[in-house]
Amino acid sequence: MGFRLSKIATRTGDDGSTGLGDGSRTGKDSRRVDAIGSVDELNSTIGLLQTETLPDAVHAALTAIQHDLFDLGGELCIPGLENLPESRVARLDELLDTYNADLPRLQEFVLPGGSRAAALAHLARTVCRRAERAIVALGRDEAVRPACRQYVNRLSDLLFVLARVLNREAGVADVMWQKGRAG
Repeated sequence: MGFRLSKIATRTGDDGSTGLGDGSRTGKDSRRVDAIGSVDELNSTIGLLQTETLPDAVHAALTAIQHDLFDLGGELCIPGLENLPESRVARLDELLDTYNADLPRLQEFVLPGGSRAAALAHLARTVCRRAERAIVALGRDEAVRPACRQYVNRLSDLLFVLARVLNREAGVADVMWQKGRAG
């Protein structure tokens, strides 16, 4: 699975290029590197969410997701590699069904916020949407498996649902958008 770094400060990127997992080099501003970086940022954001006190099942799901995101990053880092099994998309669908099952139906849009953990889940959701846009943009120039796009699309939905679950667990109401609010 590509090259493992034993020396972090290689100085090989001083010219504005970076090495991919297959040994090739590309610009640090390439769409591929943007997608890899966005997935890494998403994983880091979920790591920050993981520092909160979370229900055990949510913590376990997020840990599995962090591993999936590392697999996704590996797939993006090595052109042609298939590293994220399609079954992982199905697992996100199952989690969505489970966590959505007993949430109250929404009548308005939800604003990011409520409890700290929910706010962090919303932050992760927005970073996930950016990663999705970066993967879609990469797919315009190079082959990207549908499972990669599908995974981040489902994950952003799941992070929204988890934000609501975390508010409920904290005894905090979702922050609802108020149309026509004065002041």
